[in-house]
Amino acid sequence: MATHKYIDRICVLGVVFCILLTILFMNGESLGMVPSVSAAGYESRLFDTSRVHHLDLVIDDWDGFLNTAQSEEYTECTLVIDGEAYQNIAIRGKGNTSLRNVASMDSSRYSFKIEFDHYDSSFSYYGLDKLSLNNIIQDNTYMKDYLTYRMMNAFGVSAPLCSYVYLTVNGADWGLYLAAEGVEDAFLRRNYGNAHGELYKPDSVSFGGGRGNGRAFDFQKFMDSTEADTTENAYSTAPTDRRGKWNHGGFGQFPPSDVPSDIPQAPDGSEWTEFPQDKTSIGGKGMFGGGMGGMGSDDVKLKYTDDSYDSYSNIFENAKTDITDADKDRLIAALKSLSEQSDLENVVAVESVIRYFVVHNYVCNGDSYTGSMIHNYYLYEENGRLSMIPWDYNLAFGSFQSSDAAAQVNAPIDSPVSGDITDRPMISWIFGSDAYTAQYHQYFSEFLDTVDITAIIDETTELIAEYVEKDPTKFCTYEEFQKGAAAIRTFCTLRTQSVRGQLDGTIPATAEGQTADRSALVDASGLTLADMGTMQHGGGNKDQRNPENIPPQQTPIPELNGEIQKTAHFLTAAPFPSANDGNMPPMGEMPPGGGMGGMNGIQPPDGFTGEMPANGYRGEMPDFNGMEFPTEEAGGDANAQAPTPGNGQLPDSGNPQMPQDTSQPQTNTSGAYLLLFASVIILGGGLLFAWKFKR
Repeated sequence: MATHKYIDRICVLGVVFCILLTILFMNGESLGMVPSVSAAGYESRLFDTSRVHHLDLVIDDWDGFLNTAQSEEYTECTLVIDGEAYQNIAIRGKGNTSLRNVASMDSSRYSFKIEFDHYDSSFSYYGLDKLSLNNIIQDNTYMKDYLTYRMMNAFGVSAPLCSYVYLTVNGADWGLYLAAEGVEDAFLRRNYGNAHGELYKPDSVSFGGGRGNGRAFDFQKFMDSTEADTTENAYSTAPTDRRGKWNHGGFGQFPPSDVPSDIPQAPDGSEWTEFPQDKTSIGGKGMFGGGMGGMGSDDVKLKYTDDSYDSYSNIFENAKTDITDADKDRLIAALKSLSEQSDLENVVAVESVIRYFVVHNYVCNGDSYTGSMIHNYYLYEENGRLSMIPWDYNLAFGSFQSSDAAAQVNAPIDSPVSGDITDRPMISWIFGSDAYTAQYHQYFSEFLDTVDITAIIDETTELIAEYVEKDPTKFCTYEEFQKGAAAIRTFCTLRTQSVRGQLDGTIPATAEGQTADRSALVDASGLTLADMGTMQHGGGNKDQRNPENIPPQQTPIPELNGEIQKTAHFLTAAPFPSANDGNMPPMGEMPPGGGMGGMNGIQPPDGFTGEMPANGYRGEMPDFNGMEFPTEEAGGDANAQAPTPGNGQLPDSGNPQMPQDTSQPQTNTSGAYLLLFASVIILGGGLLFAWKFKR
């Protein structure tokens, strides 16, 4: 058989070309090639919203795990998801302040974080690395988070996927939870591809930040460091809500000097006198319900301060991706342009951010970037452009420190910030330009026309009702769930009516306009926000430490001690407690008034019998040691036997029945490996051909 005299060289050159082409595809991202977005298999499995999924947690010493859940330490377990078992999985308690809230209610229904890749970085659930199991605290509707994420995703916002799961532990019922996609690697790959940018979760290091933040807060050290001070340093300007009411939270916070005369100026209905002009918060730093003075730091507001990395510690120390100095420089430069409202198209993902704030402002979430706490959001940066990712909406729909249904239903869409909007540059740019404001209004109209909110509520209520009814650890009764589901439907119906009116001009869209003309506002007198669950009562209207549901201001506690009794003073929504009656609100009921503060220059309401601190701006903390509360054990059998082989939970072999596809999501890289394999086959065939037929 005749062959070309250079056949061996031709074969070798062909194979070398194939190998070079394969290497090019494998490293294309570093050469500027844009990868396609990953198609993660978990999207259509665990996050199929058409059904309630079943998760069985198989774990040794469940009681021991619960007893240490607040430490947020990982424990090994097996997780059975819809019949597929996964061994060597990590689980821990999740939530920081919510962990303490659950414990304070004598409940063990904690939220959990699942890490599939904790012990083996190559392992995942169809590409999913992290999973949150939310306990649905403070939410009688069971759907505040779920509804918000569904609306965000439906409106084109990069938001976590979610679904309902009925959780059993070692085969015994535990409760209905919300499964939410962790905003980490898998989320980034799904939304932005393998060559994604950087992710941050800005938050105060001392209160409510990332894992463990706030846990090391030393209250006594804090109090010792805040010496009595009546100078400028003793004050902080506190934001007010859109109708001029004083903001909740902080130590010794008082209403601003420009409170409208038709708004009650003191919690008990009496009038305030002689409070400092333009200094609406006495005490500066806050802790209960207000963060640092209810204000947050400039970096969590996403304000530019200077070029020092230290000025943005609450961002950089909460980075969720590995960041370099170059990444920090790029973010700081973007924040500078954002604060100056310059070059916005290159530093803000305009359409993405506007769509985010449309849904965010619709659901009225005060526990967020636009509220007084300024947290519960993720910041995503890629090539110097910033965007927002939603997180934690269990206190949305007006249930964060509010009881005014009309104010929440009619919340002005063009005044969505607690305080001065220019203090929040990530949203103020929308209203700094007529063109961007018009685009915002256009998207709001599009959202109302294309996302069928009430249909989602109705189908969700029907989907989960039977699981709520049998949930042994739920924070509310089944009847309260039914009332909550009806209330959130009513809220959304009225909210949509108000927003449509604001868009067509029949209802004022700003706080100033609504203050001047209340006649056009939507009537919400038939709606009670507390029916949806509130932050004051943990999971809703049932406080497991107060099973009789005694109103907060009437919950008895032991008599306070000595001189502390005279100076302890809490601002509450109820009349001021008397130093003689022994009745004080429990620690969980600090909002809406805030913390303790000195009363320098403040005339106390009529009937107050306690001694007011004469000069300092902080009062003494009462001694709560020895307090005993009635308890109510949560339902569920934590000691049930683990599933055994052959019972339908674990496969007969005793080994987990792994799904057919447990690999990472399909990407360009996997195709490149196939090409490399083909090249090796060609190379081998070519060499064999050359050796056999060479003359």
